Amino acid sequence: MNSGIVYAIMAYLLWGFFPIFWKVIKFVSPYEILCHRIIWSFVFLAIILTSKKNWKWLKEVFSDKKTLMIFVISSLLLAINWLLFIWAVNSGYIIEASLGYFINPLFSVFLGVVFLKERPRIWQWVAFGIAGIGVLYLTFVHGSLPWIGLSLTFTFGIYGLLRKTDPLSSTEGLTINTMILFIPAFIFLLFREYSGVGSFGHIELKFNLMLILAGVVTSLPLIFFASAAKRIALSSLGILQYIAPILQFGVGYFLYKESLDPNKLVGFVFIWIALMIYTAESIIERRKTMPNLVS
Repeated sequence: MNSGIVYAIMAYLLWGFFPIFWKVIKFVSPYEILCHRIIWSFVFLAIILTSKKNWKWLKEVFSDKKTLMIFVISSLLLAINWLLFIWAVNSGYIIEASLGYFINPLFSVFLGVVFLKERPRIWQWVAFGIAGIGVLYLTFVHGSLPWIGLSLTFTFGIYGLLRKTDPLSSTEGLTINTMILFIPAFIFLLFREYSGVGSFGHIELKFNLMLILAGVVTSLPLIFFASAAKRIALSSLGILQYIAPILQFGVGYFLYKESLDPNKLVGFVFIWIALMIYTAESIIERRKTMPNLVS
């Protein structure tokens, strides 16, 4: 099997089983989990970059005000996305959180149309329309806007758009993101400790270790993904990316017994159909262009 496919599967498997990790430490405040995730991710990534002596890019980022501002905004979006996902998982909304990552590929194409002046093909428009019907169905028939899923879609989609405009690799970019968030996260943890409500160092050793490992489980799939992206086509990554939300959906429904009433299921089915159309259309178009790429 192509090593790139192996790396991609490993990344998406880790992302898919994320909810189980956060559930184990759900007694810790989501804000505190977020801060540990930020701090230990930066520490882990800094060790990797130092071992590779790969810090030359840092000076360029901090000397360019526009690039730095982009990273500040993307860091805030990433923090909101991480916090919302942790809260959703530990509050019993894993299925709705998975919806956000099902919708995300379509939202990314939409952002490309609006901000990058990309032109979607006819079947992509069809996929957008069907997904929109699914969201409207969930809102009006099921009776509530799927705000958790949509918020995750929005924050991660805009984050991806901003990252698309910077010159750094995914590992370097996440290092900058966590570096920017490091001091606020550290100050918050100190405040929690000073207030006598901090968890780290006051809970069982295994849970303290899990808070530290939050940095590893956050960074490792990103490293796998970056390795995969260098080895296989984006169309292959596009298909494999559905492993994560499918697993998250399964974890929520089968492992944690979250409810899925018929009306909500219908809304999901609309979105799944949209994704199948979008994926099939992307594969067909990719095959059409491959002969031209070879020649």
